[in-house]
Amino acid sequence: MKVAIAYIEEPPFGWTDAGGMATGADIDLADAVLRAIGVTQIEHNRTTFSELLSGVEAGRWDMNVPLFVTPERANLVAFSVPVWAIGDGFLVRAGNPRALDSYASLAEQHDARLGVIAGQIQHDSAKTSGIGEHQISVFADQAEAIEAVRSGEIDAYASTALGNRILADRIGGSVLEAVEHQLGTNGKQQKLPFGAFSFNRRNSDLRNAVNAQLRLYLGSPNHRARMARFGLTHNEINPALDQ
Repeated sequence: MKVAIAYIEEPPFGWTDAGGMATGADIDLADAVLRAIGVTQIEHNRTTFSELLSGVEAGRWDMNVPLFVTPERANLVAFSVPVWAIGDGFLVRAGNPRALDSYASLAEQHDARLGVIAGQIQHDSAKTSGIGEHQISVFADQAEAIEAVRSGEIDAYASTALGNRILADRIGGSVLEAVEHQLGTNGKQQKLPFGAFSFNRRNSDLRNAVNAQLRLYLGSPNHRARMARFGLTHNEINPALDQ
């Protein structure tokens, strides 16, 4: 049995290593689950974020690595059970010269500039928080956005807080810094958005088999140990287990 899965370059979730092989937390999870349900050949297809949903919908591959679940996306694809829950954060220049710690803090600075990846939920989150469209630069991939922060073209790149921490560690704290978004002014705990694998809506057999194995595997010692190698902890895993 062969399954083709699409991924994007977004450490620690997925990336292409020096040997040209797909790796990352989401790739590892997919491989473990697919092997357990009897898949003998896994094909990894690198693509861009904007092509993930349309690609699986058109049948160019069988499933996508996890992405945030939204009602709009659920109209196009079928999601698995959640596999992680992660909040947003910024990647900024070292020292955080504009003291940016939330979308609201950036919206208050009308000349501040934010970078997002085309099609990702951070774009909508930014606009909902009052950031003007003229303040937002849309990039095709993460590498372009990171370079824009480095060069000063933008003041912050919005992505997952976890992903930004990994990036800042790899690049070096003297160059870039990861900032986790602060709670809203009401002080209430915000519900973290969930990520899940996605499938063609007609491919219910694969989705059901993956879901059954995910329910057995998620939160197990083996799962936690493997995810820890990529920086995912109980903070990201446990919220998904209650769904």
